[in-house]
Amino acid sequence: MKPLLSVIIPNWNGKRFLQECLDSLMDQTYSHFEIILVDNGSTDGSVEFVRERYGEFVQIIRNEINLGFAGGNNVGIRAARGEYIVLLNNDTWASPGWLEELVKAIDLNPWIGMWGSKIYSYYKRNQIEAVGELIYWDGLSRAKGQFEQDRGQYEVMEEIFFPPGCGAMYRKKVFDEIGLFDEDFFAYADDAEIGIRARWAGWKCLYVPGAILYHKNSGTGGQHSPFKAFYVERNRFWIVIKYFPLPLLLFTPFFTIWRFAFQAYGALSHRGAAGKFTRMHSPWHLIGILFKAYGSGFRGLPKMWKKRRGLSRLRKVSFGEIFSWFKRFGISAKEISLRD
Repeated sequence: MKPLLSVIIPNWNGKRFLQECLDSLMDQTYSHFEIILVDNGSTDGSVEFVRERYGEFVQIIRNEINLGFAGGNNVGIRAARGEYIVLLNNDTWASPGWLEELVKAIDLNPWIGMWGSKIYSYYKRNQIEAVGELIYWDGLSRAKGQFEQDRGQYEVMEEIFFPPGCGAMYRKKVFDEIGLFDEDFFAYADDAEIGIRARWAGWKCLYVPGAILYHKNSGTGGQHSPFKAFYVERNRFWIVIKYFPLPLLLFTPFFTIWRFAFQAYGALSHRGAAGKFTRMHSPWHLIGILFKAYGSGFRGLPKMWKKRRGLSRLRKVSFGEIFSWFKRFGISAKEISLRD
């Protein structure tokens, strides 16, 4: 029997994206799936539009307030009936065979609990946005293959660290075992947090090159917005506190300082994410966001340390294997800071 998939789409004032996203799901060659739209208190008529245009094709769950990516997905996962959970951003277009290609990869390895798509830029159709995720030594992650032109270099199905959350599939069993998204993260790096937690529990992730998505990157939050800058830096700090082995935890500040050196150069030379941010905002604004991010991060440190102790029971991998992740799926400070 074909497995039932539950496609969960969190939405906050994304009416302008929804028709293209949902129409692409109507055109899927794989038909055994349900769609759960979790609306996070939208005020732009999103719910009314979906209800009128799509009827029972889309199940709508309406939250009174914005619960963020993490909280919105958790609401959808709790309501899901499927054996497999598929997370999809509202600012995407899925190729007709997207779900079918993911389903084909299910039985390749029983320890695969996560599957990643091949994600292109919506606006530059031959430019790769992500074929998995890479991680730096201080917990910051970046998309593998980002900004590369597709020359056929990512056509092989292979293990990746964890999948980008804008288009990923998970066994429901994974969430049953390790718990749901950490809602304190709210947005950004939440896919890294859940991916690392699944890795801790012994699950692996597979990249499926035939599962193709096109993504309007950060269509809701803004690609180089203060909102994104704050949550990315604050949440990567919390990932370190929750999951990094103690020796690495102690050395993490040195890796962060080294990264900051490259990002400072990027901000002044207008290279990398910091450079793109300072084109729209001042360098002082960026410094202020960093202080705000670390203020919030340290205020939440006791809670994260408590979570670290509670999560220790999930760990099925050795510290040696954890260190090997940075060799297999690692990225340098220069590349994560300056790559355009």
